[in-house]
Amino acid sequence: MAAPEFSEILQILVPAVRAYGHAAQNAARSLLCPTGRADPALLLRHQRALHGFAWTATTVEAVAQSAAWGLRLADAGRLGALDAQVLAVGLAEYVAQVAGGIPMGQNEIFRPRELGLHVQAEAFAALPAVQDLFAAGGAEARRALVEALRSGVQLSETALDDELDLIRDQFRRFAEREVTPHAQAWHLADALIPQALIDELAALGVFGICIPAEYGGMGLGKRAMCIVTEELSRGWIAAGSLGTRSEIAGDLIATAGTPAQKTRWLPAIASGRVLPTAVFTEPDCGSDLASLRTRATLTPQGRWRIDGNKIWITHGARSDLMTLLARSEPGVEDHAGLTMFLAPKPRGDDARPFPAAGMSGGDIPVLGYRGMKEYEIAFDGFELEADAVLGGRRGQGFRQLMQTFESARIQTAARALGVAWRAFDLAWRYANERRQFGAAIVQFPRVADKLAMMVAETFVARQLTLHAAAEKEQGLRCDIEAGMAKLLAARVAWSNADAGLQIHGGNGYALEFEISRVLCDARILNIFEGAAEIQAQVIGRGLLAQAPGAG
Repeated sequence: MAAPEFSEILQILVPAVRAYGHAAQNAARSLLCPTGRADPALLLRHQRALHGFAWTATTVEAVAQSAAWGLRLADAGRLGALDAQVLAVGLAEYVAQVAGGIPMGQNEIFRPRELGLHVQAEAFAALPAVQDLFAAGGAEARRALVEALRSGVQLSETALDDELDLIRDQFRRFAEREVTPHAQAWHLADALIPQALIDELAALGVFGICIPAEYGGMGLGKRAMCIVTEELSRGWIAAGSLGTRSEIAGDLIATAGTPAQKTRWLPAIASGRVLPTAVFTEPDCGSDLASLRTRATLTPQGRWRIDGNKIWITHGARSDLMTLLARSEPGVEDHAGLTMFLAPKPRGDDARPFPAAGMSGGDIPVLGYRGMKEYEIAFDGFELEADAVLGGRRGQGFRQLMQTFESARIQTAARALGVAWRAFDLAWRYANERRQFGAAIVQFPRVADKLAMMVAETFVARQLTLHAAAEKEQGLRCDIEAGMAKLLAARVAWSNADAGLQIHGGNGYALEFEISRVLCDARILNIFEGAAEIQAQVIGRGLLAQAPGAG
């Protein structure tokens, strides 16, 4: 299909899919908000419907943002035939899911009838533009997409911003040279990322991308951070995650810190001299932060004493600064009792991970997401100075943390994109090299279909992620958009990794093949920074709270 004809489909598709999204929102309100406000009992009883609505809204937004990207390419005269094919394949599949059934999990398909939307879904699917999209993105388009890639045609990956495109090119080349060739060996050794690589990333400015220039950072936006994270994660998720640690701490300090705290910590984080880690989760709490039990008690000497247990602390041993959430207000057992502390600590090593008085713990062996390692930490009389309270404001830790969750979830989506791309890279190479029955297996339609969908879904998830990042750059509240980006991108990363291993067949199950690592790395993305179910809850409740017609 020619680009002008495809552009016409996209122009009609965007308002049509948004209209269906509004119908889903109204149906969810009718079920869950009978008095105009969300009923907690109904939200629990109809959790599947709430989460199905969230997935519907996410898929609608992914279609709309991807179509908008295609239209921007067309307006700039840069929508090539291959770009149109990728969009057609991805959008046709996602529109079909909206109208027919969305996979919330591998054994959970949410269908329009569950919200009483079957009539609207049938009408939406019958629209001429939607039928044209189905025709444009069907089996022939998937075959043509794969054949074009085999012939060397390049996909457009432009953000329609010269600076962002240069950043992508720079970090892709760096990752291909310094990360990708070594990632599997580092993973199998279960070793910490070499300090030499951290030093190189610091020299490139990775740890200060979003930190203001006045504090030694680069002062770039969240889209730049997403692109850097995606490209580094394409080499290895651990490399892409290093910058996320610094961004979380940098956001906390930049938005809530005192002038003295900003001056002390932000330049050191931006330069890579200080590596931060987030110390929030506890063994029995997970996402239920109101249940945190780690205590911060003021001593007669005016210092803070920390007692309690934390778990899943990424890069905990080699870090220099902990952003530590603890309960500081006696008798206050909800969110209002939590305070965020900036807690310096000495670096540890494998033999002695926490060489500080009042701290002990060790690493947690994990399937994937290695390179920084995960730790459990016990605090028993660990002491902090009186000025360690973030912003000098006690009882504000939960609110301060919530302000960073948007960035953290957008970053997780970006990491997922990188993992998804690496799964495709490996599957693509294997499918073109592996011969069975006298032909490269890429020529078999079922293999080619998988590869086409891997590319298409990753492109769609990328547009949703960059949209969330752009909203954050503008200073807008984007907890819904960030949740959508993480929800979808994490599913795509797992789907790509699973499909990639399937293409490898039995070889993919062997540790020597890199796809085995990618599968393990992909699995965590649906869990940390808020599990998929938590994201769906946040998205669904957030949309229900909007005024009718908003969004």
